[in-house]
Amino acid sequence: MTTDRRPTVDLTRSELAIIRSAYRTIARGGSQRTSLREIAEDAEVSKALLLYHFGSKDNLLLAAMKWAVERTEQRIRERLEASADAPDQIGALVDAIFVGPEANRDFYAFYLDLVEHVTRVPGFGSLSPMLDEIINGLYSEVVEAGIGQGAFEVSDVAEVARDMRAVIEGTFVQWIQTPDWRDNHADWKEGCRRALLRLLSVKTP
Repeated sequence: MTTDRRPTVDLTRSELAIIRSAYRTIARGGSQRTSLREIAEDAEVSKALLLYHFGSKDNLLLAAMKWAVERTEQRIRERLEASADAPDQIGALVDAIFVGPEANRDFYAFYLDLVEHVTRVPGFGSLSPMLDEIINGLYSEVVEAGIGQGAFEVSDVAEVARDMRAVIEGTFVQWIQTPDWRDNHADWKEGCRRALLRLLSVKTP
């Protein structure tokens, strides 16, 4: 299995359609219950074309995860560019991640499915370094910017970036299990924002 590090802008139209369909169908049905044929039918391509582009279901799963994470990264960067000071950037970060109940539920259902693969599917370990590079790297940039402004009291940037990821992912893991997940999405979002500000030693109102 290989991890394609091409940026998603380089994907062909067929590849992007397949990736979108894989993400959508697996988020709703799970990787074990979703066949390549179902993904191909949703993308309106042949199974042979799917295999031509990706070679295997595992490669397709990795490509779909990379695509989803890079979309989130792009959205975060756009929000951060519009925020001036460090505390506002934490709010922008949270706004860019907590996009809505259905979208967040789909993402974390897909994400947790793939995390399970890391421990059980041989050769799937390339997922973790890819996520560390994209997610932890972005959080480190936010922390470093805040340190530069004198807003954050942080001694170890990499450690705090990992802690930020733990707060965000831990929030979603708890939220996704609540029966009223649609209605309480905003409350969990605000709780995550406050937790990140506390982690970074920023006073909250």
